[in-house]
Amino acid sequence: MNRLPVVLAGCAIAAQIAYPLTSGQARDLVTVAVVTLLAAAGLAHAAARRGAVWTAGFFAITAGIGFASEVVGTATGYPYGCYAYAADRLGPALFDVPLVVPLAWTAGMYPVWYVASLLAARSGISRPDGNRERVTRIALTTVGMVGWDLYLDPQMVSDGQWSWCNGGGLPGIEQIPLTNYLGWIVVATLMAMALDLLDRTGPVQPGTDTVPLVLFVWTWLGSALAHSVFLGAPELKYSALYGSAVMSVLGIPLLLSLRRRAGTGARV
Repeated sequence: MNRLPVVLAGCAIAAQIAYPLTSGQARDLVTVAVVTLLAAAGLAHAAARRGAVWTAGFFAITAGIGFASEVVGTATGYPYGCYAYAADRLGPALFDVPLVVPLAWTAGMYPVWYVASLLAARSGISRPDGNRERVTRIALTTVGMVGWDLYLDPQMVSDGQWSWCNGGGLPGIEQIPLTNYLGWIVVATLMAMALDLLDRTGPVQPGTDTVPLVLFVWTWLGSALAHSVFLGAPELKYSALYGSAVMSVLGIPLLLSLRRRAGTGARV
């Protein structure tokens, strides 16, 4: 068993646990550490299971499309709406986008893509050509990423990492416009379509699913707990509800699948 993904995932979770205990510059450093460790854990697991070429492709798609969308978004307001990152909070920036932001797309996408792939493969609705399975996986990935952003955006906005020009969003988190989530639907769908093409290449090596599954469940349920209890901003109680509800579209079927797998004695 390759222990590197497990170690990196454990360090990422430890850093997230430390997040509510910090403030100011220390919290900024923890934020960067969390993103970097989550991305590294996902890429290390991908390298062990899919090889270096597939992993490089995954990183290029997620970080590349993510960065391009952020550069265009901050410059033009499309596709997310008008927003701007705080200066000198998250490390070096290029075109006014902190360089850690593309890593966040990679970090968030890997466990979501992995879970969506498992659920689509086990849905029982695929045809011999696999088209419906691929469409299901793309749709589930998009839903999962939007659910993740329903945690991410309110938390980072409450911490002052970026700000929006206009409100008009969901009740309780009105400061984030609905256009943000529409933008996430567009960008996440494009990423998922590109990953679907990538996924047709390269063998899958034997190994366990533990790291991406734990990271997904931790993000889904751990973020809900953190927003509800440990982070003080009142709007985060609303994001806990929204994020957990949307991510449960993947999370509940995943838990049911894991329960069935445990009943058969299969290895996770």
